[in-house]
Amino acid sequence: MTDTQTASTVAPEAPAPTREAAPGVVHGLYTEGEPIVDTKAPKGPIEARWNKRKFDAALVNPANRRKLTVIIVGTGLAGGAAAATLGEAGYNVKSFCYQDSPRRAHSIAAQGGINAAKNYKEDGDSTFRLFYDTVKGGDYRSRESNVYRLAEVSANIIDQCVAQGVPFAREYGGLLDNRSFGGVQVSRTFYARGQTGQQLLIGAYQALERQVAAGTVEMFSRHEMLEVVVVDGKARGIIARDLVTGEIETHLADAVVLASGGYGNVFFLSTNAMGSNVTATWRAHRKGAHFANPCYTQIHPTCIPVAGEHQSKLTLMSESLRNDGRIWVPKNAADCEKDPREIPEEDRDYYLERIYPSFGNLVPRDIASRQAKNVCDEGRGVGPKVGDFRRGVYLDFTDALKRMSAEAVAEKYGNLLDMYQRITGENPYEVPMRIYPAVHYTMGGLWVDYDLQSSIPGLFVAGEANFSDHGANRLGASALMQGLADGYFVLPNTIRDYLAKGPFPKLEESNEAVVEARASVDARVQKLLSINGDRSVDSFHKELGNIMWEYCGMERSEEGLLKAIDLIRGLRDEFWRNVKVLGSADTLNQSLEKAGRVADFLELGELMCIDALHRRESCGGHFRAESQTEDGEALRHDDEYAYVAAWEWGGQDGTPVLHKEDLVYEFVEMKQRSYK
Repeated sequence: MTDTQTASTVAPEAPAPTREAAPGVVHGLYTEGEPIVDTKAPKGPIEARWNKRKFDAALVNPANRRKLTVIIVGTGLAGGAAAATLGEAGYNVKSFCYQDSPRRAHSIAAQGGINAAKNYKEDGDSTFRLFYDTVKGGDYRSRESNVYRLAEVSANIIDQCVAQGVPFAREYGGLLDNRSFGGVQVSRTFYARGQTGQQLLIGAYQALERQVAAGTVEMFSRHEMLEVVVVDGKARGIIARDLVTGEIETHLADAVVLASGGYGNVFFLSTNAMGSNVTATWRAHRKGAHFANPCYTQIHPTCIPVAGEHQSKLTLMSESLRNDGRIWVPKNAADCEKDPREIPEEDRDYYLERIYPSFGNLVPRDIASRQAKNVCDEGRGVGPKVGDFRRGVYLDFTDALKRMSAEAVAEKYGNLLDMYQRITGENPYEVPMRIYPAVHYTMGGLWVDYDLQSSIPGLFVAGEANFSDHGANRLGASALMQGLADGYFVLPNTIRDYLAKGPFPKLEESNEAVVEARASVDARVQKLLSINGDRSVDSFHKELGNIMWEYCGMERSEEGLLKAIDLIRGLRDEFWRNVKVLGSADTLNQSLEKAGRVADFLELGELMCIDALHRRESCGGHFRAESQTEDGEALRHDDEYAYVAAWEWGGQDGTPVLHKEDLVYEFVEMKQRSYK
């Protein structure tokens, strides 16, 4: 692809590597292992599967729950909800977050809403339609059973949150209001203006703090997990660093839950919080947990464009703005420097409405992002030049302001429009907003079965940290839905089947596996501090992000991915020779925190490129230039790639091992997506 996120120079081009290809394996970069199967997924009618699994799962009586301890890493919607629910059920819970408060989890940044199949608008919605839209939106690369369960419990989430006092928007008569989101033709998104994630997180937080006060949950803020403890093949604890004192701590339990979010910050510039990282899940991957579909990353079409090299993150504008805002660029490149208000209607190209008349501006995120890239690549982007390109398209509320009053627009979107004005200095009530795609969400994550258990027994994964529900593309307003579904309703019903086998043998910190895990953390910390090179941690992160965006971003090709793999390997080698980490280990040290996270991103980035290289098809957020239809749409190859790619760690000097989990569709017909 030609556009980059900043004007920074990508590392010098390296010659494409020459490798002997193993049979059926792309360029010999990995090996193939045995197929993998989800043994927990129930059979039978899809609407009965979740109830069947809940009934079949073993129970833990209340007296035994008090003898069991569960560690939960992450306090966002998935982690916070899970900790609150398991604590209320009577288990002993240890909850960890690297922020100073659970309320600072990145879930707070979600703006637009949460999906639920309530059919309040009586516009044809249903559990099955939400299931169908999600499978189709994911480009037929997700599991039917998991997606149907998600749709089924979605209605319970709204009831739960209303009972907690979440201030969802309401219609004049007092009923909860809904709006539409991309990829659907019904209104099923519940929202609290542009603060939905914040309000939902506060609901989960108050439930969590109630259990902290009750003594069932012990809270460890400003702690970062740096290793998972695996004893006799089972997850039994974590090694964490107190980010204030620098102390390395050992915490043991009967089971571990990772709810640590996604890995979008591998691209350096993303809409994620600055501290969002892959370390918790990557440490688990190195201990044996399969990493599934790492190349499936979501580019969000509605972000404030890059302004220059100074930026370290990007700001999301909610997809809900596409309900009333119209997206366009000038028809003629010569008009791109004009004030948009001076461009007459006949010289504007409302390209999404033109190409996709059925869905218009509400096409799914991957399609809206790709088309924005296309018109900018044609030279019709707007806004200031960054590098050689104008990276922006207009999101225009002019028609909405004619149809509705400014007060009505402000009531629905006011805080979003105010935030845009504060960041850009432009008034969106008077001048069309400028937006451009940016990395936002990751559909890949640790492989889990129907019970949300990873390939390491006793290690469960919830929310964005797992791969299970969204396939190759997540529909808008489904992240909050999955996080709360996993935390409140799914995990508490499935982890008990594992915990019923306990109490497990008591562990001492002197156990050989525990000592080894702690020693590995100590050695890694000392190694990072001892290098004392010439380059900052941020410089490595930024260069990695440029490589990933350039070659594994909105468009990927075999040539570009091979180049990226070699560039990343060279960058990783230099990192371990030349990074400079300031400070010491026994105190607050953000340079050390960042170094550990970037080291993991450097390993993850290579696996993402290998996964993207091996999947020689386009699907959802994974767009291979070599696999597209005549009119530039994603072209899947269901006969070859209808599977989950679950990658096993191949060792420090080895190659990753690919395990395939076949995707079987019984209730939805696999066909080429069309939103026209």
